[in-house]
Amino acid sequence: MDRFTSMAVFVRVVESGSFAAAADVTDISAAMVGNHIRALEAHLGARLLNRTTRQQSLTEVGRAYYGQCVSILSQMDMADAEAREMMVVARGVLRVTAPVSFGSHCLAPALSRFLEHAPKVEVELKLSDRLVDLVSEGFDAAVRIGHLPASNLIARQLIPYRMVACAAPTYLARHGIPQRPDDLIDHECLSFGFHRRTREWRFYDANGEGRAVQIGGRLTINHGPALRMAALAGGGILMQPELLVADDLRDGSLVRLFENERMPERPMHLVYQRDMRMPLKVRRFVNFVLETWRPDARRDDVPLPSDALDDSAA
Repeated sequence: MDRFTSMAVFVRVVESGSFAAAADVTDISAAMVGNHIRALEAHLGARLLNRTTRQQSLTEVGRAYYGQCVSILSQMDMADAEAREMMVVARGVLRVTAPVSFGSHCLAPALSRFLEHAPKVEVELKLSDRLVDLVSEGFDAAVRIGHLPASNLIARQLIPYRMVACAAPTYLARHGIPQRPDDLIDHECLSFGFHRRTREWRFYDANGEGRAVQIGGRLTINHGPALRMAALAGGGILMQPELLVADDLRDGSLVRLFENERMPERPMHLVYQRDMRMPLKVRRFVNFVLETWRPDARRDDVPLPSDALDDSAA
């Protein structure tokens, strides 16, 4: 027999005063009530009730066990109620992981807007460039850049992680504006690299055919934000994800180059576990991310509208 059911029957027997009364409350037969009590006593190896034809009373073990049963069943009821509430109210801890650059520059600042509309949700954001296992590491959702490996996760497409070539007005005033990618060989290009300097950038034609372009430059940094700061200071021409320099392009701190060239890009997705009973906190976050970085977003995309946290997009 299920022990928790037997514990609930035992509590009803104590509170109602007899097997027959407990049977009426629990909607089972008096014989089944007796089976539950005997199953508990056999499991514990101790008598819980002193029973006669006229009355019953708790043994010393029964009194102690009754108190624990009441506490355990009350906690179960609270757990059930909380779980049900989480399906209708966005609440609880939401664990999210994202790549370092996108997470720090784009997702982290946007989370304040999400939290404004989800006052009972706490967010734990882990930034990592490794492929985090959502199931084994206990994450609710992840932003992933690049082609996805095969998995059982739901993947929702976001705006492409598109590169852009740009430079500060001060640099362009000193060195001139390159008219075509081949001119980059004569410019100070800021390279990203861990082991050695990148000596070429790729551009694509209208048919998607890529070509490597040789670049000049003397500064290599293995940190994207540091490269951006060097570009803002007029140190050279930068090739970086458009999302990471969107504000700089918008306010004129950096100037976009090669408007007619097709730049490299990688797909970006929001992934989360397949769950027909998705907690509302996850559904709201999915809607938020999809609306904020939707695939058809323009370069000068407007801020998130107030209705982005409804349930229609999930």
